[in-house]
Amino acid sequence: MKLTLGPVLYNWEPSIWRDFYYRVADEMPVDTVCVGEVVCSKRLPFFQDVVPEVVERLMRAGKEVLLSSLALVTLERERKQIASLAKEADLLVEVNDVTALVHLAGRPHAIGPYVNVYNEGTLAWLGRNGARQVCLPPELPVSSISALATACPDVALEVWAFGRLPLAISARCYHARLHKLTKDNCQFVCGKDPDGLPVDTLDGQRFLAVNGVQTLSTTYANLIENIPDLAALGIASCRLSPQTCDMVAVAAAFRDVADGRLSPEEGRRALSEICGEIPFSNGFLFGKAGVDYRARSPE
Repeated sequence: MKLTLGPVLYNWEPSIWRDFYYRVADEMPVDTVCVGEVVCSKRLPFFQDVVPEVVERLMRAGKEVLLSSLALVTLERERKQIASLAKEADLLVEVNDVTALVHLAGRPHAIGPYVNVYNEGTLAWLGRNGARQVCLPPELPVSSISALATACPDVALEVWAFGRLPLAISARCYHARLHKLTKDNCQFVCGKDPDGLPVDTLDGQRFLAVNGVQTLSTTYANLIENIPDLAALGIASCRLSPQTCDMVAVAAAFRDVADGRLSPEEGRRALSEICGEIPFSNGFLFGKAGVDYRARSPE
């Protein structure tokens, strides 16, 4: 089982963003690293200049690097940016909005979790179009994952295994509206919440998390106990989405379970120590409410 580190979804300070990837290169036991801005195109100029340096350092450390595209294209400049990335990138591009597909037809590329791949026909078409690997939407149950893996064995499949779940993305920015700002003059207030802004219900129950134009789960997805079952289905890779916890320790726990040095139960306990009071979820995998968590039965 391979491990993939997804792109940073939050508005981190450029120096923190760069140093995070330096540590990934030097210490994190993952096979593939996704780099790029997925949530808001206005953030990209802050760290764009250091992307080549980060990519070079990751590749020198033996990591495969994917360049992730925006998940929602709404403006003309964003459409041109996607076209430029798809046409000119020397590295594999991870498509998160289908507007990039026309530029990548016939060329190897990856499909990110923001593209809806819910059935065998869609997966087969993407494979014929050049998709080498596909990160499945995180809400798929294990029955659908199994059906897709059986139908298209030539396309490497990946599941969202750790981190807040991406539930929705909007053309409007909740973060800006909360601070009584417009989206065009947001002052990048989403940077105040480097792990997402918690949202509570009216009766004070923790509910969701907001990240600019993106809505996330309040829980961290955690499929570390399900690694043996996913491997048996033929899943090629688990995706770890960066949070502000110790991601090197998170990746090490996943690596140890995947390689048999830790049992799945020991892996869950290790992640509990790393993440503190953050609740875990894996309900989607069992066709239940996504917020639920089902512990693996001891063998």
